[in-house]
Amino acid sequence: MSRLGHSSRSLALEVLQDVFRDGAYANISLSRRLKESQLSPLDRRFSTELVYGTIKACGTLDWILSHYIKKPLKQTDDLVVNILRLGLYQLYFLDRVPDSAAVNESVNLAKTFAHPGASGFVNAVLRSALREPERVRYPSLTKDPVRHIALREFHPEWLVRRWLAALGTEETLALCRFDNTSPPLSLRTNTLRTTREDLLQKLTDSGTTAEASVWAPEGIVCSRLGDDPLQFLREGLCQAQDESSMLVGHVVAPLPGEFIIDACAAPGGKTTHLAALMQNRGRILALDIHPHKIALIQENQKRLGLNIIEARQADATELHLDYSGQADRVLVDAPCSGLGVLRRRPDARWRKEASLAELPPLQLKILASAAQCVKRGGVLVYSTCTLEEAENSAVVQRFLAENPDFMLDHAGSYLPRPRPEDLVTLWPQRDGTDGFFIARMTRSAEGVAL
Repeated sequence: MSRLGHSSRSLALEVLQDVFRDGAYANISLSRRLKESQLSPLDRRFSTELVYGTIKACGTLDWILSHYIKKPLKQTDDLVVNILRLGLYQLYFLDRVPDSAAVNESVNLAKTFAHPGASGFVNAVLRSALREPERVRYPSLTKDPVRHIALREFHPEWLVRRWLAALGTEETLALCRFDNTSPPLSLRTNTLRTTREDLLQKLTDSGTTAEASVWAPEGIVCSRLGDDPLQFLREGLCQAQDESSMLVGHVVAPLPGEFIIDACAAPGGKTTHLAALMQNRGRILALDIHPHKIALIQENQKRLGLNIIEARQADATELHLDYSGQADRVLVDAPCSGLGVLRRRPDARWRKEASLAELPPLQLKILASAAQCVKRGGVLVYSTCTLEEAENSAVVQRFLAENPDFMLDHAGSYLPRPRPEDLVTLWPQRDGTDGFFIARMTRSAEGVAL
């Protein structure tokens, strides 16, 4: 497929091809394509909406398409399927796009980029969907809650089934609906350069609607952006970071002059927060297994005016080989399923259920290696952005059972707004933030006899 030019719809199609054909991450592909394009700000926003909306709703879109296409979608050319998904998303879920534009522009995409004859097929399918919506009948919530919620709220059936068992119908609906909202831009004030009050005023003066976070003392939530929302990021006055993610630094509670290891650090949001909490005094070793991500940490440190972070490529399952017993505090923000941040990563919801089983063993291995790097009397913090118990409390409980020289601390007491839990879980539908899990453990000052 050749370069698609400067149409917002064609750029969206190219990203969908990257994601569904090549397995790319939506946010990375979209960011790269937008950077290469010359689209206007309005067209960039439309492309973004098309990409994330179509990916988010693809399960439902494919189900709807099955009512108008005789053969299975798997037997249809992938480019044509993505053109149909784009068109159907505009017809069914974007009220401001005229039906004629949704159909005609989809046909034009097929004429330009698909095989001969595809345009007629696309035209016929979309016009049938437009003329005969009664063909599509959603399952009943009472009779088939799993399929109803999955199709109406754009989530895979396996995930809806898990949440229904754990949360019940009302909370599952609320959680799914939260996942389908557009996240606001959350900013963490760089307190080494400004105050939250001053930054709020600057944002307001620039035309941004912003308010102080109720969760983090450095946090700001922007509900409507001004003309140049990235200005203050470029100036190093703030860092983009969700409110729940900001809480991790407070649970680590680093002190100036300490040696901290951030075991899975990229892109550096939590790392740079730790440095700010330390007043840029001490040493932070920021590690990540992916060499290309080390540059992201270094770029963020430079932009924010920090100099205590040393970024290195390393395998987090082997940290103990080089740093045994050296760190005052270690943070493990573990690789996870990301099921707490689906509003930001719509493609993450379509991962296979079986892939979840691969994560806890890796998380436990990283945690066990990181633990050996903690000094006697030091602190170990484990965090994820998932809601899965198997990746959260189950990992912590097994780690504690296998490492008797570590004790569970009261993580909730370290939050800016203290909570009673030892293990902190922020639920999107309850707390209005990304889903997050945080546990804090301390290593005994003396060895434990076995």
